[in-house]
Amino acid sequence: MTGDRPPTRHVIVMGVSGAGKTTVARGISELTELVFAEADEFHPPANVARMRAGIPLDDAARWPWLSDLAAWMAERHAEGVSTVLACSALKRAYRDVLRQGPPTVEFVHLAGTAELIRDRMTRRVGHYMPASLLDSQRATLEELGSDEPGVVLDVSASPEELVAAAVRRLGLPRRRSVRAG
Repeated sequence: MTGDRPPTRHVIVMGVSGAGKTTVARGISELTELVFAEADEFHPPANVARMRAGIPLDDAARWPWLSDLAAWMAERHAEGVSTVLACSALKRAYRDVLRQGPPTVEFVHLAGTAELIRDRMTRRVGHYMPASLLDSQRATLEELGSDEPGVVLDVSASPEELVAAAVRRLGLPRRRSVRAG
């Protein structure tokens, strides 16, 4: 019976590539009981190949991917599991698709200067998204609307500060301590 369990929470850490979405989403998962997922892992191989080649994804390539993410969150909701997802969610229309999954979705928008994010992108190793796509992502980005539940955080703060601020400002329940027996 679903009335006996607490409501689920579904948080999407959003922003352009290099903003720190994965780091912050993993940190939120570690501090809370939200299950982490990386949206990049849901991309079909064709999308990854395009990005690796420096070709921005168009909406036609994004819609099925976004629908898969919404379905994943909806399935976790049906299981009574709360989630935190690292996902660019650059346009409001993309966020609208994501909101079609579970009953409620909240956002943590990681925002920062192009210079800071480009510097981070050029220093990271093993990621298929080249720094050359940052400008197209920034051009696509639509800021979180005042009617969209969530918070905007400045990525110039440390990852630990961003995680703590997200958990505090969204009122996410912290993971219960495990006592030694």
